[in-house]
Amino acid sequence: MLASFIRLSSRPLAVFGVVLVLAHVAMAVLAPVVLSVNPLSILDMPLQPPGPEALLGTDELGRDFLTRLLYGGRTAISVALLAGGIATLGGGLLGLAAARVGGWFDDVVSRFTEVQLSVPPILTVSLFVAALGQSTAVLVAVSAIILSTGVIRTARAQGLNLMQSGYVKAAILRGESGLSIVLRELLPNAAELLAVEFALRASSAFLLVSALSFLGLGISAPTPDWGLMVSEGLSSLRYQPWLVVMPALMISSLVVGINFATEGLSEVFGLEAARGGA
Repeated sequence: MLASFIRLSSRPLAVFGVVLVLAHVAMAVLAPVVLSVNPLSILDMPLQPPGPEALLGTDELGRDFLTRLLYGGRTAISVALLAGGIATLGGGLLGLAAARVGGWFDDVVSRFTEVQLSVPPILTVSLFVAALGQSTAVLVAVSAIILSTGVIRTARAQGLNLMQSGYVKAAILRGESGLSIVLRELLPNAAELLAVEFALRASSAFLLVSALSFLGLGISAPTPDWGLMVSEGLSSLRYQPWLVVMPALMISSLVVGINFATEGLSEVFGLEAARGGA
């Protein structure tokens, strides 16, 4: 672990990515501690320019824009982490199980991933959200299902490689069950790959939730959310462009940070080849 940390710290872009991600997480966690203004409070000063009373001005309803900006990532980041975690764990186990069991089970899993990958994720999630309603639970569940397809393919490929290893063959000869082999032999040896997959899927989930919020199908008002704030600020783009630019920068900087950190982890763990077909 220490050696991996040292190798990661020697990559400037990876370190920059980790710092960006930690900064965003810190803002989301510490926003209630640092700021005393409620992000839902209306200051009765709509579309005010930056000033002493509101450092970044107010939005079209008169709410403090800086407060909403710092609070804006809390819900989306939480949804992304939950959806990414469920997708990684569920998809990882399913992909490894497909590699171990093979046969009809592998065929069913492979066809499921092919069907899912043929449909644009935002279209699928939009249909489910429109049918089941806008709620955090629906966003997490549907995003996890959609994002799990990439994890399944990657985990299955890794599982097929691991099935050729001596310790897995020895476990089969000892008569261990398929579940035992997946949990005790395949999963621990695919943990580093799944850690990188988690970062990738969390990033994808965050972008997906932000896009849905921008379209009015994700996190609903008045909850502060960066995607929703971009949508709300479009009507004032000509006069107060920061209402759109600032939340857009927050979204892009977090995604860039996750991608840089993920690339660094892939290089440290030597997983570029393993992830090549994902």
